[in-house]
Amino acid sequence: MTIPNDAVRLPVADGSMLTAHVARPAAVPAATGVIVAHELFGVNPDIQGVLRDLAAAGYLAIAPEFYHRDAPPGHWLERDDEGRSEGFKLLHALSRQQALDDVAACIAWLRAQWAIERVAMIGFSAGGHLAYLAASQLPLSRTAVLYGGWLPSTEIPLGQPSPTLDLTPEITGRLLYIVGEDDALIDAAERAQIRDALRAAGVDHEFAVYPATGHAFFWPGTPAFNPAARDDAWSRVLALLAR
Repeated sequence: MTIPNDAVRLPVADGSMLTAHVARPAAVPAATGVIVAHELFGVNPDIQGVLRDLAAAGYLAIAPEFYHRDAPPGHWLERDDEGRSEGFKLLHALSRQQALDDVAACIAWLRAQWAIERVAMIGFSAGGHLAYLAASQLPLSRTAVLYGGWLPSTEIPLGQPSPTLDLTPEITGRLLYIVGEDDALIDAAERAQIRDALRAAGVDHEFAVYPATGHAFFWPGTPAFNPAARDDAWSRVLALLAR
């Protein structure tokens, strides 16, 4: 078993050991630590880049490998058909409680670092769903959800036994939801459901929709990449963390 040099091993409530990647700022970190939830492909170079960007902005950041029960440490997937197929298998093996236990382990680790007082979370796609879920069940002060899908459905285990969107009234921190207008996974009807749920629950939130923008627009080198949307999304994320 090879553990990446930037990683820590954290005990989880179910008895498993979680590998999580860490990026540390050059100076004393801000009082808010940040958990980054990966999308379908694991803690890949894109997620590693987000960790580095957060550290450059002054935050202690950690990205857990949520597939650690079924994949070896350091395992990530390519953005191709094979990677997508394996990713969905791993995602469908991840239960709601397992994911929450992993986030709880990261919260405990961050809080054990002397400068950390608050914990925030950022999630992309499936990781966005996971972040929304965690915001409703765990003490997160700030949560950024980038195109988190399947929230109104029970299609994935994270959304079972009842849709994660039903847990919206339990969110206590501020939440930022970002999505593209042309996102094939999150259409206008689903966006309206999410927006209406946040409003009805009185959640402190911001909801941003980028025109002519598809799913996974955040990643350079992908067909959906939209640099203007990425820049604006990142500025919103940093503003959220700085509040």
